[in-house]
Amino acid sequence: MPITVAATNGGAAKAAALPVPVFDPQHLGKPPKRRAHKRSATGYIPERDEKTGDEIWPRGDEATWKKGLLTEPPEDETSISNAIVHHAQTTIARQPYNLDDAGAYQAVALAVRDDLIINWNDTQSHFTRTAPKVVHVTRLRTGRALDNALLNLGLRNKFSDSIGKLGFTLEDLLDSERDAGLGNGGLGRLAACYLDSSASMELPVWGYGLRYKYGIFQQLIAPDGSQLEAPDPWLNNGNPWEIHRPDVKVDVRFYGHAQRINRGRAVWTAGQEVVAIANDVPVPGYRTRNTNNLRLWDARPKSGFDLLSFNAGDYHRAVDSSNQAEAITRVLYPNDNHDAGKELRLKQQYFWTAASLGDIMRRFKDLGKPITEFPQYVSIQLNDTHPTLAIPELMRILVDEEEVEWSTAWQIVIRTFAYTNHTVLPEALEKWPIPLVENLLPRHMQIIYDIPQHQAVERKYPGDRDRLARMSLIDETWPKFLRMANLAVIGSFKVNGVAELHSQLVQTTILKDFAEFYPGKFRNITNGITPRRWLDQCNPGLSALITEVLGGKKDEWLKDLNLLKGLTKYQDDPGFQKKWNAVKLQNKERLAHYIEKTTGVIVNTDSMFDIQVKRIHEYKRQNLNILGVIHRYLEIKRKTPEERKKVVPRTILFAGKAAPGYYAAKLTIRLIVNVARVVNADPDVKGILTVLFLPDYSVSLAELLIPASDISQHISTAGTEASGTGNMKFCLNGGLLLGTVDGASIEIAEEVGEENVFMFGHLVEDLRYQHQYHHVNIQQRSQTLAAVLDEISNGRFGDGHVYESLLNTIRGNDYYLISEDFDSYLKAQEIVDEAYQDRASWTKKSIRTVAFMGKFSSDRAIIQYAEEIWNIEPTKLKA
Repeated sequence: MPITVAATNGGAAKAAALPVPVFDPQHLGKPPKRRAHKRSATGYIPERDEKTGDEIWPRGDEATWKKGLLTEPPEDETSISNAIVHHAQTTIARQPYNLDDAGAYQAVALAVRDDLIINWNDTQSHFTRTAPKVVHVTRLRTGRALDNALLNLGLRNKFSDSIGKLGFTLEDLLDSERDAGLGNGGLGRLAACYLDSSASMELPVWGYGLRYKYGIFQQLIAPDGSQLEAPDPWLNNGNPWEIHRPDVKVDVRFYGHAQRINRGRAVWTAGQEVVAIANDVPVPGYRTRNTNNLRLWDARPKSGFDLLSFNAGDYHRAVDSSNQAEAITRVLYPNDNHDAGKELRLKQQYFWTAASLGDIMRRFKDLGKPITEFPQYVSIQLNDTHPTLAIPELMRILVDEEEVEWSTAWQIVIRTFAYTNHTVLPEALEKWPIPLVENLLPRHMQIIYDIPQHQAVERKYPGDRDRLARMSLIDETWPKFLRMANLAVIGSFKVNGVAELHSQLVQTTILKDFAEFYPGKFRNITNGITPRRWLDQCNPGLSALITEVLGGKKDEWLKDLNLLKGLTKYQDDPGFQKKWNAVKLQNKERLAHYIEKTTGVIVNTDSMFDIQVKRIHEYKRQNLNILGVIHRYLEIKRKTPEERKKVVPRTILFAGKAAPGYYAAKLTIRLIVNVARVVNADPDVKGILTVLFLPDYSVSLAELLIPASDISQHISTAGTEASGTGNMKFCLNGGLLLGTVDGASIEIAEEVGEENVFMFGHLVEDLRYQHQYHHVNIQQRSQTLAAVLDEISNGRFGDGHVYESLLNTIRGNDYYLISEDFDSYLKAQEIVDEAYQDRASWTKKSIRTVAFMGKFSSDRAIIQYAEEIWNIEPTKLKA
């Protein structure tokens, strides 16, 4: 599908951008020496040799440059340094000799972006010429961009050298970059991995999202251990990676009236109108010129500033429309525990889908193809239910604006969308109150009511009222709700789960009726992660060691992760094991330095690093982990000083954010923090047990934690975690897995060997009683756990009354089966301790784990999507 991009002569522009001479580090802090220079036809200013005074031209080719025959300067140290200095002086208006790390980061990022834009423009122009089918994915969480871009472009070493000669270090500049506040949790990060793989595999894929002014929130910890939320102003210093597109805009309407006219059409008028403004972020592929696009939408008012109200002294009314519009993209995930928050959340979802659909339709119409061919050029992947409003929105565009007959429009829709389900938890399947949807999107509710699902089910299963009610788009309880998962299934041509167990559960539990109704529509595509960010970028020491033993073919194994199986040749080699452990120690020391700098706590890098980092939620069971920590602490306290010397030292690390309105999750954080304070202050366990909660979890913090892990915990209640990608990241970096038989952990165990993982707990098929009340008291279920809960209640870790509501969920119904799995969990921890003492065997397990992680590359996953769902092929940009 063509992508309309205003092409620029990037090479000539870059040549003209090269300004003043490069100066050495010793010149930083004072102005460089003035020199006489002249400019060539291309705008390049040659340096002069300090001794001879001769002009210095790239490649020594003055004539070529003067004639302007080179369209862009070579990527040598001089041209890179000149580009950085140019952006420092002219783009951000800073003098290079008076530049801090933040300013230097901006200048370097803009210099790298110059290279990206050339490839990006060429890629979009190539798509315009060849008109391939383009896939559009949603919901992004990108993390830091500079290091990723340098690695994918193959320019890291060159830029590092140039930055060094300007008096900075690349590492300091990388630390100056803030994580993009574009998403939260694994789903957003998964989509970002898929964009990286799409570009690397040269597949035509676009990403869409919202350009939030503030991220989800900055997490702070109060003196009592509670989570506090502060704004995350990630855009305060600008975003050097984005290209503002004021010419690309889409009008979006809310509220108003929808008046039906003829042949199923309607006219939607009045209400609130806002404008979506595009901002583009180039997404480079690894060692390819193909550069895909991430388009982010910013909400602006349609009417703008009300001058009449302002002149009348009503200053609030004058900016009211601006504030209402800009609120849509102000904060990622507003608290939806109240009606206003729910409405804003639904507004965000529709704004995002309406802007993206409007843009997709505009670019399709530039092809001049019949509207019936839309699915031949466009495929849209619904990443969970949040973008599901795209289904009625496309129907609205086709029927109301393009005047397509209803049944033809519906056929176009169901051939365009595919839906990925990411949860089997019934409470996590989105449902919206019908009155809210009718008020905010009156035309869309008309369309939803007109979808002929009810009649189709009635024809196939006459008289089956229960099935009809389960498959309805409307939950008829009071108040009525719109079921977004049902709408996503009905409006899509394919539905997939994200791990083998999860896909089975989707088809046998929450979407069982639909799986029976639509044979062949459901399938599995196990998630994957990009090895570029989650090994090469975050763990350069391990990446270099792997490249060394695989014959220096880094470009090959990073694009074919199955080549890691070659590591098995060295798994028993003491020399290789020593190098492997040295890399792990280096990563642990790097993390220990961060911990000391941010918390003041000194950790023992010879201890086992035991890490659980992810969104705080009851089903992910961080509470099981901290209860196990308390048991470990009490057991160590009971030992004699001589017995304690035999205990395997552990550093246990937690990180993750709880939703602002999720009381139980926030209590879990508070408990972890206060247990850590008691444990870390106790001289009896000093050097043996350290516990920490690291605040403000982000992609960047994950890049420090994951390479340092010896063991990572993925301990969700069996059947609740769809897949997980954190388990893949830890294992790819040589951390062993402690987990339940759930999600993709099952497939990891199958690939790396069950002897190299530590599994515990009930199986899904054992959990017949999960939703039943436990009549057996906690002492009978687990005496060990009962003792731990009593210690908390009795105030050993602060005011025990604070935690009673959290503890009572375990003592009572125990929905997530903490008490059922606790003793099994402790037994697994004992096995981990025993295994860690045999360091040669442990290292072998670590090597074999990395060696057999090939299946879990996002490159494999994205190719599977391309072949089995999207029906697209690579579209390679020529060198």
